[in-house]
Amino acid sequence: MKCLVTRFYFDYNATAPVSKEVLEVLIPALRELHGNASSIHHFGQAAKQKLEGARRQVSTMLHCDPREIVFVSGGTEADNLAILGSVRNGGAAGKHVITTAIEHPAVLGPCAQLEREGAAVTYIPAGGDGVVDPDDIKKALRPETALISVMHANNEIGTIQPLQSIAAIAREADVLFHADGVQATGKIPVDVTALGVNLYSISGHKFHGPKGIGALYVKRGTKLSPILFGGHHERDRRPGTENVPGAVGIGRAADWVTVNIEDKRDRVSALRDRLEQGILDRVPDAGVNGAAHRIPNTTNIYFEGIEGEAMVISLDLKGFAVSSGAACSSGAVEPSHVLTAIGLTDSRARSSVRFSLGRYNTRVQVDRLIDAVAESAEQLRKLSPVYTASV
Repeated sequence: MKCLVTRFYFDYNATAPVSKEVLEVLIPALRELHGNASSIHHFGQAAKQKLEGARRQVSTMLHCDPREIVFVSGGTEADNLAILGSVRNGGAAGKHVITTAIEHPAVLGPCAQLEREGAAVTYIPAGGDGVVDPDDIKKALRPETALISVMHANNEIGTIQPLQSIAAIAREADVLFHADGVQATGKIPVDVTALGVNLYSISGHKFHGPKGIGALYVKRGTKLSPILFGGHHERDRRPGTENVPGAVGIGRAADWVTVNIEDKRDRVSALRDRLEQGILDRVPDAGVNGAAHRIPNTTNIYFEGIEGEAMVISLDLKGFAVSSGAACSSGAVEPSHVLTAIGLTDSRARSSVRFSLGRYNTRVQVDRLIDAVAESAEQLRKLSPVYTASV
């Protein structure tokens, strides 16, 4: 008789399950809101009303004007629109962009594209703690610098970047400032006005909304060229029939965050610390990567002598979902670019595992995961000639 494995989810940085509150509004929206929000008849106007209501909910969460919210398909499109749309104004050739070496591929990809179009890009390194020094940003400025793009929180190690300090540098230099806020939103309070950014990207499925919907905050007065063509939707910034059910879903998710963010942050932080300390107490030759100021749900731990992928597989067989790096990069042979950028050797980067917690994790689950990690580490090290040779 086959034994069923009880499964627990510790990969919230990859995606979060859709919450019950979101499902309660998403299913009726899919069933009932079949009108095109650009149509003037009853069905179209019903959809338009829900779309604008969702825009207000997202803007409330981010502390901005609803007219500054552009709905897109997710974080990747938001980053591409922010970076390509701002730098391409008047052509990209000859312009300069500053970003960091630890950005998500959704930022590094459009930066690479701009380089192919004749722009120059400076990639600022992060310190061993995973934090970028604002002075390095300032030193990289050039007369032709058009954009600075620095993530709010890192997806692999969770470190929070000093956005306000960087924003002050950008303002003084009269340079646009974009932040990828995909991993920060829903985990810590976000006030785009207080942060001082011109552009800020979010993705619904990272904070219990549906997949396929995200938003870009565009500060009023920021010039942004579309990267898609074919219509006048979203104030001429993102053409295409709006995903109204998705917008309703992200709006409800934003509502929940606005009300509950402080309580959630404290509870998840306590669970993360319990997990982290429990693993370090039980597993020798392990340590935390980038243990600086972090979002409350993330810990990235290396295990000497163990391949991270092997640990992920072992834990999956025991019923626990974790990650050996960014989900977008799983299957890649190369070690994490984030971990090597903060100074880890290739072998240590390959031995690292990301644990990211969320709303539905409990102390019981955390304690069971600690047991499973300790058991897996012991099993895998017995099979590791590398670890055996080092002890």
